[in-house]
Amino acid sequence: MAGQPDWYIGLMSGTSMDGIDAVLVGFGPEGIETSWHTSHSYPDNLQAQLEELAANQGTPSLLGEADTRLGDAFAHAALAVTEKAGLRPEHVTAIGSHGQTVQHCAEPPSPFSLQIADPNRIAEGTGITTVGDFRRRDIAAGGQGAPLAPAFHTWLFSAPGRMRCLINLGGIANITLIPGDHRPPQGHDTGPANRLMDLWCKRHQGHSFDHNGEWAASGTVCEPLLRTFLSDTYFSRQPPKSTGREHFNEDWLEAHLRALPDTPKPEDVQRTLLELTAVTVTRDINAMGAEEVFLAGGGAFNPLLAERIASLLPEASVDSTTALGLDPQSVEGAAFAWLARQRLNNAPGNLPSVTGASGPRVLGGVWPGGAGTSDAE
Repeated sequence: MAGQPDWYIGLMSGTSMDGIDAVLVGFGPEGIETSWHTSHSYPDNLQAQLEELAANQGTPSLLGEADTRLGDAFAHAALAVTEKAGLRPEHVTAIGSHGQTVQHCAEPPSPFSLQIADPNRIAEGTGITTVGDFRRRDIAAGGQGAPLAPAFHTWLFSAPGRMRCLINLGGIANITLIPGDHRPPQGHDTGPANRLMDLWCKRHQGHSFDHNGEWAASGTVCEPLLRTFLSDTYFSRQPPKSTGREHFNEDWLEAHLRALPDTPKPEDVQRTLLELTAVTVTRDINAMGAEEVFLAGGGAFNPLLAERIASLLPEASVDSTTALGLDPQSVEGAAFAWLARQRLNNAPGNLPSVTGASGPRVLGGVWPGGAGTSDAE
């Protein structure tokens, strides 16, 4: 395929544990030339297994079964996105699989991050070389293992002389400050984004998410609840820091609701959760002094959340990554396609200024495609 882009696939499933985003990326001499995106839902019974594992209630047998089933599901998602683009698997250089996080505990004394979706089955099922297990080398080097996407954000979105910030609004929110000069990029997980709002919406509305933030818009911010949310010590910790559903979960939400003398109306809780995301994200960005802010992830499509973020950043322009040429839903998947490319080029994939690792590291193991019989590197 002379003159064609170098094709990679990124496979991503976030803290919502509801499915797989598959992104096919064509890398050219000046960056990303083109991309395709597909989404694939998990079967209800598989999602229930993942919820059990994430709650630390699963058995080794359940872990092994879910790892196998996810590997097959990830392989299917990879083949589906190549079919959508009209490519054959042999035209794809590699797959970068984030896998599905079931536990992320990056603090001493025994930090770890566990993602499942067996890369052996992805490589076997697609015939495409697969790169996975990206987080643990950074943790071994003293880092948080997260967020990893800021290295990709910096590579793709930096502009000389422009102080940019990218906000990823997934289940958890994270930010990347891209100075556009000699200073190192900064970034960290800021706290909850869609995960708690989705959970609350499912409980009270029966929907998996709050479409366009309409339910939240029907409520008002409960200031006492917002104050008790913000009293969580995570928000005052200095980076590097990362978090997940191990901390910001249903029990966390219920504990803060119990701390109030009166329970707010459900729509007011939803509105307050949205405000929590907007406040915790923008507080850090204002401190960093960003001039241009771009939104990615599912939360970028929530008009109320986007509006609140913009209103709390009066000195910055706010847009989605569509303005930079990449669909907000594709950014995180594309990041793991890029991380696979970095691994095959033996180039670092982490930013020590973000994760806190002791230095740059080549991330991930490699599982050869085709009839390769080598063990993971």
